Parts: sequence; structure tokens; C-alpha cells
Amino acid sequence: MTQDNSSQSEAASQNGGGDLFNTAAGWVLFAAGLGLGLSILSGKYFHGDKPERPEQLGYVIEGAVEESAGPAEMSMAEALNMMPAAELLAAGEKAYSKCQSCHTIDAGGANGIGPNLAGVMGGPVAGKAFGYSAELKALGGNWDWDRMNDWLKNPKAYVSGTKMSFAGLSKVEDRAAIAMYLNSKGANLPVPTFVADAAAGAADGEAAAAEGEAEAVVTAEAGTDPAAATE
Repeated sequence: MTQDNSSQSEAASQNGGGDLFNTAAGWVLFAAGLGLGLSILSGKYFHGDKPERPEQLGYVIEGAVEESAGPAEMSMAEALNMMPAAELLAAGEKAYSKCQSCHTIDAGGANGIGPNLAGVMGGPVAGKAFGYSAELKALGGNWDWDRMNDWLKNPKAYVSGTKMSFAGLSKVEDRAAIAMYLNSKGANLPVPTFVADAAAGAADGEAAAAEGEAEAVVTAEAGTDPAAATE
């Protein structure tokens, strides 16, 4: 009899522990479900899942520049004059290795995937005996320094529909070097000059001219005596 009571007490104890665990687990699951539901409801209410641009933006800080905006690229003229001509020519010959799989460059060379490039600088666009795209033929004009710079930077962006698959050169220094090398092969375009001080002086001169015009207008409105304009 005592043994039966002991067994029943042990069984009841085990069942009580199981009930307690089940109850705790149920509350945990209930809390998790409640939290998830509240999160979904708050997202729908506050449109957290679909952020919208406000109709009126905040204050604009004058002079602020986006971090992604880097320094302005130097001009082709500046790149052509950043080092002695002989050094730039040598750099261009080295960089031309990216082009030689498609183009020959010596006079009389045969066309490859692309046309022979002897004398191309200063010559007409699409002027070789080659099967150019209609878009390149329609461009017209001659290959000068700036046009060659734009072409070498991204041919497909410069002439939509071109057959040239070359992705382009991102650095203006590389484009200037290759253009200089091309110019040495059957062409002789004069290299444009660039003097940084002269460029800055030109900007200062324009500002001074604008200031002088403004002063002249004020003087004319005040009378012939310049001193009267300041009184």
C-alpha cells in the first residue's frame, strides 16, 4: 500500500513539472506572437515598410557638397602638359598595348578588328577604308585632342551604336598619353598650351570686368561725379 502511494506521488510530481513547463512555453510563444503582431501593425500604421519622401525637404546648407563628388577632372590640355612631351610619348606607347590587339598603327599597316590608326589624329572621323558604323560616319569632323579624349573615355557613350567594344580609359592622363602617341604616328597636331596661372588670371580678369561694369552702372545712375555714387 505504501509503495502504491509513493508511485502515485512520484507520478503526480512528474505531471506537475510537465504542466509547469508547458505553461511557461505557452506564455513564451504567446509573447513572441504578440510582439510579431505589434511589429507588423506598427509598420503598417507608420508606413515603415514603404518609406516616402517628404513633400518639403529640410534646410539646405549653402556650400555643402556631396561626399561622392570628387575633384573635377583636369582638362585634356592640362593632361598633355603635365610632363615633358618625351615622357608622355613613352607613356602613350606603353598604354597603347591595350589597343594593339585590334589596331595596327604604322603607316601602310593592315586593318584588324579595327582600322589602321596611322595619321588618325587630325584626320577625318571614319576616314579610313573600313566598315565603320553608320553612327560614327554621321559624326563628321576631324579627330582633334578634345574629341579623341571624349572617344577614348567611353566610345559607346560618345557614339551610340559604335562597333567598338573597348570600354574606355577612366584616367585623362592615360587618354592624353595615347593621343600623344597616336599624334606621333603620321600626324603632327600642335599640342595645346596650358598655364595654370594664366587660367586663374583669366577668371580674375572676368570677375574684375564684371565689377567694373557694375560700378559704371552705379556711377551713371548717380551722375557724372564718381564720388556722388558713394554718398
